[in-house]
Amino acid sequence: MNDVDSGSRATIDTGAPARSLGLIGGLSANLLNMIGIGPFITIPLALSAMGGPQALLGWLLGAVLCLCDGLVWAELGSTLPRSGGPFHYLREAYGPAKLGRLFGFLYLWQTLLIGPMSIASGTVGLAHYATFIWPSLTGWGVAALAALVCLANTGLLWRDVRSIQRLSITVSVIVIAACLWIIVSGALHFDAGRAFSFPPHAFSPTTAFWTGLGAATLIGVYDYGGYNAVCMLGGEVREPRRTIPRAVLISIPLVALLYVGLNLSIIGVLPWQQAMKSEAVVADFMQVLYGSVGGVTVAVLILIASWGSALIVLLGYSRVPYAAAVEGEFLARFGRLHPTGKFPTVSLLFMGAASAVACLVSLDNLIAALIVVQTLFQYTAQCFAIVLLRRQRRAEGGATFRMPLYPLPIVVTLVGWLFIVTTSRPVHIVGGIGAMMIGTLVFLLIARARRSWPFAPEREIAA
Repeated sequence: MNDVDSGSRATIDTGAPARSLGLIGGLSANLLNMIGIGPFITIPLALSAMGGPQALLGWLLGAVLCLCDGLVWAELGSTLPRSGGPFHYLREAYGPAKLGRLFGFLYLWQTLLIGPMSIASGTVGLAHYATFIWPSLTGWGVAALAALVCLANTGLLWRDVRSIQRLSITVSVIVIAACLWIIVSGALHFDAGRAFSFPPHAFSPTTAFWTGLGAATLIGVYDYGGYNAVCMLGGEVREPRRTIPRAVLISIPLVALLYVGLNLSIIGVLPWQQAMKSEAVVADFMQVLYGSVGGVTVAVLILIASWGSALIVLLGYSRVPYAAAVEGEFLARFGRLHPTGKFPTVSLLFMGAASAVACLVSLDNLIAALIVVQTLFQYTAQCFAIVLLRRQRRAEGGATFRMPLYPLPIVVTLVGWLFIVTTSRPVHIVGGIGAMMIGTLVFLLIARARRSWPFAPEREIAA
């Protein structure tokens, strides 16, 4: 029986989520995950990091890196189309009886940390943008609004995934329409001299240039992030071996075009010196063109986009503890499904509550910690997982998607992740390494108590 048919070990007893997501649903989940609050609040951060419009290099490098990494996700998602995605990729590639147990646990451990931060980064950004409409919203009010959105989204996801698919498609249409409106507005008033007014020595290969480029690329990768959302829902996708790669590889260039268009539109109207200091750059941009009505209208559309993105991120991450539980690698109660809706109940409640708490962390620290922690373990481990899974599954031939130009995309991905980490702040690197070390220690303590690998007798491991 193949992976698609067998699902997880617990599906026989608890039932499995229905495979109801098609290409449009999977693509909309990716797009809505990617086009959240990110670009609307990080454009000033990227401009500030590089000190001018040369920050576009960061967005372009981020797109190349994400496309190469997208090929990794597409092949993994096609090979092992299960809900909880990377938990299964790492376990199967590194051996479910030995090292794969550790890697699967570390991914779960990482998810328990970065899942809530990822969700919170969207809702905190939403709350910050809400201050354009509600200027008196400050301090604890911003955090409270962000947490409230997390809890409201948890309630909205308490239903069959098919209704969420319809909602995600609707919001995706609204988001893309808003982006196109912004881009067309900018194109009609575009000033090339203003857009490409580079400061002196903008491209001099100094230490400051490379550090700034690393920071801008990290921001770009964060904003592109979400092209793997369909992989997290692999067990709920129809024809996953075809649908998952298509959803991943179509979403990345689409969003890259939108983001480059957004950047050029804004700096072609607003001087970059002004844009890099803006708290709500897109709203300020539209206010210049259309007055206060234009600014408020686009701010409302951005709030819808960020809300929808946070909703889909929560949907995806809520499946990871569930996937670990049905494999017997996490608390059994996290494997519970709703009797009629067939969605993970305890896992969803945990992620929703934890994300509400994470809203107390500042937005810049949420973004940096997210990328660095994921890069130090998951993203690099997945690159090597491709090689291992190809060796293990040679007999499948063309049954699954295979990345073109193998292994070049893997090499580019690894170099890109290394560049981002080495140009990050030391506190985030140390924090990421510390989190993985603590996770390893927790795994060893649990394994010792259970007398499982690496403490089980060799004959039991072999059996």
